[in-house]
Amino acid sequence: MFSFKEIAQVMGGMLVQCNGEYPVQHLLTDSRKIANAVSSVFFAIRGEFHDGHQYLPELYAAGVRQFVVEDAAGILDLSAYPAANVLLVPDSIQALQRLAAYHRRQFTIPVVGITGSNAKTIVKEWLSQLLSASERVVKSPRSYNSQIGVPLSVWQINESHTIGVFEAGISKPAEMEHLASVLQPTIGVFTNLGSAHDEGFSSSSQKMQEKLKLFEHADQLIYCADQPAVQAAIQAAGFPGFAWSAHEHPAAQVQIKVLEMHHGKTKIRFRYAGQGQDFNLPFADDASLENALHCLAVLLYLGLKPQELTHRFERLHPVAMRLERKEAINGCYVIDDTYNNDLAGLRIALDVLGQQARRGRKTLIVSDLLEAGVEELALYRQVAQEITARGVDRVIGIGDIITRHQDLFPAGSEFYLGTDSFLGQLRPETFRQETILVKGARVFQFEKIVAALQQQVHGTLLEVNLDALVHNLNYYRTKIPAQTKIMVMVKAFAYGAGAYEIANLLQFHRVDYLAVAYADEGIALREHGITLPIMVMNPSPDSFLKMQQYSLEPEIYSADLLHQFLDYFPKKSRKTPKIHLKLDTGMHRLGFDAAELEEALTVLDQMPHVRVQSVFSHLAGADEALFNDFTQEQITLFRQMAAQVEKELGYPVTKHILNSAGIVRFGQEAAFDMVRLGIGLYGVESAGQEQSSLQTVGQLKTTVSQVKSIKAGETVGYSRRGVASSDKQTATIAIGYADGYDRRFGNGVGEVLINGQRAPLIGSVCMDMCMVDVTGLDVRAGDEVLVFGEGLPLTELAARIGTIPYELLTNVGTRVKRVFFNA
Repeated sequence: MFSFKEIAQVMGGMLVQCNGEYPVQHLLTDSRKIANAVSSVFFAIRGEFHDGHQYLPELYAAGVRQFVVEDAAGILDLSAYPAANVLLVPDSIQALQRLAAYHRRQFTIPVVGITGSNAKTIVKEWLSQLLSASERVVKSPRSYNSQIGVPLSVWQINESHTIGVFEAGISKPAEMEHLASVLQPTIGVFTNLGSAHDEGFSSSSQKMQEKLKLFEHADQLIYCADQPAVQAAIQAAGFPGFAWSAHEHPAAQVQIKVLEMHHGKTKIRFRYAGQGQDFNLPFADDASLENALHCLAVLLYLGLKPQELTHRFERLHPVAMRLERKEAINGCYVIDDTYNNDLAGLRIALDVLGQQARRGRKTLIVSDLLEAGVEELALYRQVAQEITARGVDRVIGIGDIITRHQDLFPAGSEFYLGTDSFLGQLRPETFRQETILVKGARVFQFEKIVAALQQQVHGTLLEVNLDALVHNLNYYRTKIPAQTKIMVMVKAFAYGAGAYEIANLLQFHRVDYLAVAYADEGIALREHGITLPIMVMNPSPDSFLKMQQYSLEPEIYSADLLHQFLDYFPKKSRKTPKIHLKLDTGMHRLGFDAAELEEALTVLDQMPHVRVQSVFSHLAGADEALFNDFTQEQITLFRQMAAQVEKELGYPVTKHILNSAGIVRFGQEAAFDMVRLGIGLYGVESAGQEQSSLQTVGQLKTTVSQVKSIKAGETVGYSRRGVASSDKQTATIAIGYADGYDRRFGNGVGEVLINGQRAPLIGSVCMDMCMVDVTGLDVRAGDEVLVFGEGLPLTELAARIGTIPYELLTNVGTRVKRVFFNA
C-alpha cells in the first residue's frame, strides 16, 4: 500500500500540502461514490460537463483527506482543508494514468489487452470465464475501457493474480497511447473493425492505426485473418500476429471449420500445430461465434491442450452485461445483477444501490464472491467494510463461504447455505417499500430470487437504456453554453419511460430542474425521494396547498390563476411561495400576453413574499426552418417581456424559451439562463437535423405466443380484415391496443422485427394481441419480437400512421413492464 508522498512522486506535479499520513487504497474520480473516505484519493477532473473541483468541500466534509487537483489558484483555499494532502498537477487524468502505469509495472504477470470496434466487453468476460479454471484472473469491471476506466481497472492488480484481462476503447486520435502506457499488454486481441466512433476519425484506416497503438510492445497480437482491412493493417505494421480463420486464410495459425448449427449450438472443428478437436459452442449467431473463436485463439496461444478446451467452451454462458432495475412486490424495487460476483463488480453494484433516491431501507442479497486466490478472511472483511460504508440497511448472504464469515457482517444479517434454502424460507411480507440489490454469481441461480420478488406482469416490456439516456443528455449539453441550466421534462410518466427512474438518474447527473404536467406527478417523485426543484405545468387551485407541502413550483399562465394562487398564500405565509411565469409570445396556447403581463406584474408588486423563480415561453415552430423568422420574432419578444419582468420585480429571474428542437437549432444564441429538454432526451431529435447523434433509449419488446399455418383465401382476426392472398404462416404476438399499440398499425401498415427480420401485421390489432405475417421466416413460439427500437425507429413507425413519436412513446400502457438497465 502506497503513501501519498510516494504516489505524488510518481504522478509529478507540486505537493502543495501534506498534513497527514493516510493509506492510499481507493482511487476516486466521482464524488458520489465514496466507499472508504480515509483511504481514498480524489482526482478532481475537469470534464466537458462537470468540474470535480467544485465538489472538494463536500468530499472533505465526508472524510476524504487526499486530493489531486489541477488548479489551486482561485479554486482551492488550502486553509479550508487543514488536514488534507494536496497534489497540484497540470492534468488530473494524466496523473491518474501515470499512477496506474506505475502500479502495473510492479507486476510481471501476463496481461491481455483487448480492443476493436465491438465486442470488447464480451470477449473480456468470456476469456475471464475460460481462464478462471486454471488462473487467478483480474479483469476490467463491466465496460471500464475509457481514459479513466482503464487505470481504475489496472489499479485492482495485486500479488494474488496470475493473469490480467483488460479492455481499452478510444473515440478519437491520440488516446490509445495513454491506455497503452497504463495496460502494457503482453498479449493483444483485436476483435473487429466496425463503424463505432467513426465520427472521431478521418477514416477507418486512421481508426485502425490508432487502435493498433495498444499493441506496439505486446509479444503477440491475436486477430481474425478473415477481416481484410484488419489483416492488411496488422501485416503492414509488422506486428507478431497469431491469427485464426474460418475460410482457410494462409496467414492463420488456427483453422476453423463450422460443421453444423442446430438448436442454438454450433459444432466446430479446429486445427492448430498439427492437432485438432471437435466441440460444441452453445451459440449459433455469427457475433457470438466470432467472439468465442477469439477466445479459443488466446487459449491455444497460451498453450492449453486441445482436449482441455472442450469442457471449458461447452460451459461458456452468455454474459448479461446489464444492471437491471425492476418493480417488485409490496412496493419494492429490485436491482438485478445476477451474472457474476467479484469484489469490483460488487462495488459497482453497491454504487448503483446508493444512487437510488427511493425512501425505505436498502437491502443487499449477495452470494459467495468468486475471488480465487484471495485469503477468505481478508476478502470477507473487506466485503463487510464495503457494505457498511455504503449504508446498506439489511444484508442477506447466501453460500457456505459467506456464511462461514457471518460474524464480520452487521448484526441482524441473515445467512443461508444455498439459494433454494433461502427461497424455502422466503416470506414476501418481510420485503416492503425497500430497494433490493440482488448480486450473485451465476452458479447460485439468483434469477430464481429475482423471479420470486418481481412484480408479476405479462411478458411485454419496455427496455430503457439509461446509458443511452445519459449520452443524449450530454449531447444536448454540448449545444448550449456551459453555464446554462437544464430543465428536463418528466411529464406523462417521463414520455412513457418511467418517471421515477428517469428522475433519479437525472438527479444523479445533476440537472437543475424537472418539470411535470400535474401536481400528482410531482408528489409521486417527492415520495420516491427526488429532491430536485420541480415545476408543475398544469396546476389546479385545489392542488396549491399540496404543492407547497411537497415544495412544488407552479407555472402561472393567467391572471385568474395568479389571483387564485395568491389567495392561498397571504403575506404572512411561513414559506416563500415560488412560481414560474409563462409568457405567450406566439404559441397562443397558455401564457400572459404583453397586456396581461402588465396586470400580473402590478399584482406581484404588491406581493413581495412571492418569488418568481423563472419566466419562460414556448416556441411554436422551432423544429422547422420554414418558421425561422417567426421563431426569431418569438425570441425577440420574449427577451423584451423578460426584461420588463425583471425591471418591475427588481431582481433577476431565470429565463428559458428553448425546447429540444430549439436547443439544436438556436442553442448558442437563445439559450438564456436555462433550456427545457423533452423528447430529445429519449432519443428523438425532433428538428430532424442530427438524429444520428442520439442513441435509442426505449425498446418495446414482446413475444410470439403461437405460430399458425393458414390457406390461401382464409382470413385473420376480427371482421375478417386480414385475407391471405396465398398460403401463409402467421405468428400471434402478445401486444395489443390495451398496451398502447395503435390500431392503425393493422392490416399491413405496421411491422415488427422477429429474429432480425421484418414481419408485417395481418388483420386488426386486438386488445391484447395481434397477428403478423411470418411466411418464409424461421419463427417459433417464445421468440422475442421488437415492436420499436434499434432497427425499427419510432420516427418511421409514427410516419406510417401519420402521427409523431411522442404519441407512440406516451401511449405505452402502464401494464407494460419497464426494465431499466445500464449497458
